[in-house]
Amino acid sequence: MNPVIVVEGKNDRRQLEKVLRPEIAIFCTFGIPSTDRLERLKKKIGQSPLYIFVDNDAAGRRIRGVLAEAFPDAEHIYTRRGYDGVEGTPLEYLVQQLEKAGLEEWIRTEYLNEGFLNLGLSPFERR
Repeated sequence: MNPVIVVEGKNDRRQLEKVLRPEIAIFCTFGIPSTDRLERLKKKIGQSPLYIFVDNDAAGRRIRGVLAEAFPDAEHIYTRRGYDGVEGTPLEYLVQQLEKAGLEEWIRTEYLNEGFLNLGLSPFERR
Protein backbone atom coordinates (compact mmCIF):
# COMPACT_ATOMS: atom_id res chain seq x y z
CA MET A 1 0.00 0.00 0.00
CA ASN A 2 1.48 3.31 -1.08
CA PRO A 3 1.81 6.05 1.52
CA VAL A 4 -0.18 9.27 1.38
CA ILE A 5 1.03 12.75 2.31
CA VAL A 6 -1.31 15.57 3.36
CA VAL A 7 -0.14 19.15 2.82
CA GLU A 8 -1.80 22.57 3.05
CA GLY A 9 -1.98 23.71 -0.57
CA LYS A 10 -1.20 23.07 -4.20
CA ASN A 11 2.19 24.84 -4.09
CA ASP A 12 3.27 22.53 -1.26
CA ARG A 13 2.10 19.56 -3.34
CA ARG A 14 4.04 20.81 -6.39
CA GLN A 15 7.23 21.16 -4.34
CA LEU A 16 6.94 17.59 -3.02
CA GLU A 17 6.06 16.22 -6.47
CA LYS A 18 9.50 17.39 -7.64
CA VAL A 19 11.24 14.87 -5.38
CA LEU A 20 8.67 12.09 -4.91
CA ARG A 21 7.75 9.33 -7.31
CA PRO A 22 4.28 9.71 -8.86
CA GLU A 23 2.90 6.68 -6.99
CA ILE A 24 2.65 8.81 -3.84
CA ALA A 25 -0.73 10.49 -3.42
CA ILE A 26 -0.47 14.04 -2.07
CA PHE A 27 -3.71 15.58 -0.82
CA CYS A 28 -4.27 19.23 0.12
CA THR A 29 -6.33 20.57 3.01
CA PHE A 30 -6.63 24.07 1.48
CA GLY A 31 -6.66 25.57 4.96
CA ILE A 32 -8.13 24.20 8.15
CA PRO A 33 -10.19 21.21 7.04
CA SER A 34 -13.91 21.17 7.81
CA THR A 35 -15.62 18.06 9.13
CA ASP A 36 -16.83 17.32 5.61
CA ARG A 37 -13.33 17.72 4.17
CA LEU A 38 -11.90 15.43 6.88
CA GLU A 39 -14.45 12.74 6.00
CA ARG A 40 -13.52 12.99 2.31
CA LEU A 41 -9.83 12.73 3.22
CA LYS A 42 -10.50 9.67 5.39
CA LYS A 43 -12.25 7.94 2.48
CA LYS A 44 -9.44 8.78 0.06
CA ILE A 45 -6.69 7.72 2.46
CA GLY A 46 -8.33 4.51 3.63
CA GLN A 47 -5.76 2.25 5.30
CA SER A 48 -2.74 3.77 3.55
CA PRO A 49 0.15 4.94 5.72
CA LEU A 50 -0.35 8.67 6.27
CA TYR A 51 2.21 11.46 6.63
CA ILE A 52 1.31 15.02 7.59
CA PHE A 53 3.65 17.69 6.20
CA VAL A 54 2.37 21.22 6.81
CA ASP A 55 4.01 24.60 7.35
CA ASN A 56 5.65 25.39 10.66
CA ASP A 57 3.62 28.56 11.27
CA ALA A 58 0.50 29.32 13.33
CA ALA A 59 -1.91 28.18 10.61
CA GLY A 60 0.14 25.05 9.94
CA ARG A 61 0.18 24.14 13.63
CA ARG A 62 -3.62 24.51 13.78
CA ILE A 63 -4.03 22.34 10.69
CA ARG A 64 -1.58 19.77 12.10
CA GLY A 65 -3.61 19.66 15.33
CA VAL A 66 -6.89 19.03 13.49
CA LEU A 67 -5.27 16.36 11.31
CA ALA A 68 -3.53 14.71 14.27
CA GLU A 69 -6.87 14.39 16.03
CA ALA A 70 -8.56 12.93 12.94
CA PHE A 71 -5.60 10.67 12.07
CA PRO A 72 -3.90 9.71 15.35
CA ASP A 73 -1.63 7.13 13.68
CA ALA A 74 -0.22 9.57 11.12
CA GLU A 75 3.49 10.27 10.97
CA HIS A 76 4.51 13.92 11.13
CA ILE A 77 7.13 15.55 8.92
CA TYR A 78 8.43 19.03 9.75
CA THR A 79 10.15 21.84 7.89
CA ARG A 80 12.23 24.56 9.51
CA ARG A 81 10.64 27.79 10.67
CA GLY A 82 13.05 29.88 8.63
CA TYR A 83 11.81 28.43 5.36
CA ASP A 84 8.75 29.86 3.65
CA GLY A 85 6.61 26.81 4.41
CA VAL A 86 6.79 23.48 2.61
CA GLU A 87 6.68 25.23 -0.78
CA GLY A 88 9.75 27.31 0.13
CA THR A 89 11.78 24.48 1.62
CA PRO A 90 14.92 23.64 -0.39
CA LEU A 91 14.69 20.30 -2.20
CA GLU A 92 17.75 18.98 -0.37
CA TYR A 93 16.09 19.59 3.00
CA LEU A 94 12.81 18.06 1.79
CA VAL A 95 14.67 14.91 0.80
CA GLN A 96 16.40 14.81 4.17
CA GLN A 97 13.07 15.06 6.02
CA LEU A 98 11.41 12.47 3.78
CA GLU A 99 14.32 10.09 4.42
CA LYS A 100 13.99 10.66 8.18
CA ALA A 101 10.31 9.71 7.87
CA GLY A 102 11.27 6.44 6.16
CA LEU A 103 10.10 7.42 2.68
CA GLU A 104 13.43 7.00 0.89
CA GLU A 105 12.09 4.28 -1.43
CA TRP A 106 9.54 6.82 -2.76
CA ILE A 107 12.08 9.57 -3.51
CA ARG A 108 13.00 10.02 -7.17
CA THR A 109 16.43 8.50 -7.75
CA GLU A 110 17.92 11.73 -9.06
CA TYR A 111 17.22 13.39 -5.70
CA LEU A 112 18.83 10.84 -3.42
CA ASN A 113 22.19 11.91 -1.96
CA GLU A 114 24.18 10.50 -4.85
CA GLY A 115 21.73 12.10 -7.28
CA PHE A 116 22.36 15.57 -5.87
CA LEU A 117 26.04 15.08 -6.66
CA ASN A 118 25.20 13.90 -10.19
CA LEU A 119 23.06 17.01 -10.70
CA GLY A 120 26.06 19.14 -9.75
CA LEU A 121 24.51 20.24 -6.47
CA SER A 122 26.46 20.25 -3.25
CA PRO A 123 25.71 17.42 -0.85
CA PHE A 124 23.96 18.37 2.35
CA GLU A 125 24.85 17.53 5.88
CA ARG A 126 22.73 15.07 7.76
CA ARG A 127 21.61 16.31 11.14
